[in-house]
Amino acid sequence: MEKVVAGIAMFQQNALQARKALFDDLAVGQSPEVLFITSADSRIDPGLVTQTEPGDLFVCRNTGNIVPPQSKATSGETASIEYAVAVLGVKDIVVCGHTDCGAMKGALNPDALADLPHVYEWIDHARAAVEVVKAKKGRASLEELDDVIEQNVLLQLQHLRTYPAVAARIAAGDIGLHGWVYNIGSGEVTAWDEDRDAFVPVSERYENLLAAVNAAA
Repeated sequence: MEKVVAGIAMFQQNALQARKALFDDLAVGQSPEVLFITSADSRIDPGLVTQTEPGDLFVCRNTGNIVPPQSKATSGETASIEYAVAVLGVKDIVVCGHTDCGAMKGALNPDALADLPHVYEWIDHARAAVEVVKAKKGRASLEELDDVIEQNVLLQLQHLRTYPAVAARIAAGDIGLHGWVYNIGSGEVTAWDEDRDAFVPVSERYENLLAAVNAAA
């Protein structure tokens, strides 16, 4: 806790003052372009990984970077997604998984979650990812963890499409869905490429976008 409290003091004395104009603008509103759905894992810092500023990302974090399918039940995730899409008007949604994901380890071995009833129920939203890997690989064990992590990202993208606000924006062609996996050890980020039916390095998946950015620099 000492580190956290000392960090607040440093932020107020240094970082806040260095970005005074930015925080003055943020004090009266926000207009993020990206809804970033990722894990609550302490090893992931969305702002650090994407090198973005406060106000750039609307971040939704939970165990397993899960998006519950649309239903009558309300949760922090469902409300955040609806607000980001229908009110803030984000232009893109990223679902970002990560290596060494404890939630997907739990999905592979649900019996180990017997003493964690809320986690057990929550991870059930990823069960289909395990079944897909079983169908493709003939089995699903810890050796297939990376495959389950990727399939879980794709599954949550499917769940996003069940939200009326998201479906309407997709139909209008003014929102993009992106599936990513962050490698904690190497820092590499791979992205789902529908044309190649595979996760590829971000630099390849967004080659044209990066070229345009570099040309404008």
